[in-house]
Formats: sequence, structure tokens, C-alpha cells
Amino acid sequence: MQRYPMTPEGHAALEAELKQLKTVDRPRITNAIAEAREHGDLKENAEYHAAREQQGLCEARIRDIEAKLGGAQVIDPAKLNQDGRVVFGVTVVLENIENGEECRYKLVGDDEADFKTGKISVNSPIARGLIGKSEGDDAKIQTPSGLVEFEILEVIYE
Repeated sequence: MQRYPMTPEGHAALEAELKQLKTVDRPRITNAIAEAREHGDLKENAEYHAAREQQGLCEARIRDIEAKLGGAQVIDPAKLNQDGRVVFGVTVVLENIENGEECRYKLVGDDEADFKTGKISVNSPIARGLIGKSEGDDAKIQTPSGLVEFEILEVIYE
């Protein structure tokens, strides 16, 4: 069985999405299909076909979320050994050694990743280059724009 690492916030977000899909979206789509059926000939009924497609997408997402929640490995970084090492769930403050720019990333599961909000997948090249390192260490990370060297300024377990 595949394990899906996620933070408590990511787990809660998936549970909320699943509840939304099952209690709001699924009944709405079922009603749309029933309404479209009332219009007669299903072969040329665009509303019916669109609703059926929506139903398929909704059911696929429900199955996907249920599988991920079933294999969820919820890791709360606040409960980890806080020894300054970079591990799943921590927030890392980095300094680009070349230009002095600081950046901040939280290492999260694949479903939680959102680069715009500073959340990167633990499977991303940056995260893989940081895992296991400690505050004060340098990390050389291969990015699409070339090799970048970062200094780990702070590891925050929140």
C-alpha cells in the first residue's frame, strides 16, 4: 500500500474537499443528470453529456482522495525531535549565497504543494537537496536555471 506523507493541515484540507464532493457536488450533478434526462433524446443532449462527464470527474476525484486518505501518513512537525535538521513538514529559511536573497519554504506532501504560498513538495529537487541537512549547512541544488547554493539559516518546526 502506498503511503502519502502529509501535514495535519493537508489532511484536513483533503477531508474537507471529500466532504464537499460527497455532500454538495455529487447531489448537484445527480440532479443535473435527472433534469437533462427529462429533456428527451439523450443522444443529442449536450447538457446530459456534460453532466455525465462532470459526474465521472467527481467520482474519480472522490476515489483519488479516499485512496490518499487511506494511505495517509500524517506527520506533525511540532511533535518531531527538534534538532535543527530539515525533515518533512518543517519550514526552512534559506539564503542564496550568490545574491544574498532570502527565501522561505515549507516542505509538504505532493497534494499540498503551492509554490506561490511557499509550500514545496517534499519530492521537489529543492526539498530533496535540503532533507537531512541542518541549520548552518550549505546545500547545492540543481535547478532549471543551473546549480544554486543555499545556506540554511533556520529550520522551524511548526
